[in-house]
Amino acid sequence: METRKLLLGMAVIALGFSSCKDEKKIQAEKSVETYVVYVDSLGKMDSVATKENWESIQATYELRNAEAEAALQNLKDDVKAQERINSSRAKYEELKAKMIAEEEAANQAIIAASPKQRLRDALFGEGKVGNDMNFNWVNAKNILSVYQMFVDTAHKNKDSYTREDWDEVKLMYEALDSRKNTVENEGLTSSDNHKIAGLKLKFAPMYTLNRMGAKSDEMAKAKG
Repeated sequence: METRKLLLGMAVIALGFSSCKDEKKIQAEKSVETYVVYVDSLGKMDSVATKENWESIQATYELRNAEAEAALQNLKDDVKAQERINSSRAKYEELKAKMIAEEEAANQAIIAASPKQRLRDALFGEGKVGNDMNFNWVNAKNILSVYQMFVDTAHKNKDSYTREDWDEVKLMYEALDSRKNTVENEGLTSSDNHKIAGLKLKFAPMYTLNRMGAKSDEMAKAKG
């Protein structure tokens, strides 16, 4: 009798354990399904809505992804579940890369549309110098041509530059000069150095005279 009760008790415990295990598996499968459905829904969203709600989307995704990852602990032998999660993760990463690329493109468009950026593009070439003022692309081999383009462009547009334009030109000129101090020790030839000195002599009076003229024109317009 006692043995029968003991066996019955063990059977009940085993049944309870099995039931608990099944419930965890069912809940894990639901978490995986929720994750997959959520990622699929992102692919169906309007691109404008996706951009506007991207921060919220990222936060929700991180939560769903964490739940799916935890669910896998109860679905260790379920290869299909793992494949579904991996597939959804790949879809999300593709969407994320697209959002990042579009944001960067939009930022670049804003920068390119600014008067200062148009001026920099004209002086150095499109996209060469941005807001970071990075001149590391200038080296001993190309610095003469960079100075040449800079001075030629300033001379060509000297009559149309405003006082603010000339201030920006001067800022760029000083940044280029600073870079020259670095590349002089990187193999700059004496011939190129001599030619650069000539360009600097040409630029200095051109800048002084034309900036003064631009300032005078602005003052005259203000009075008139």
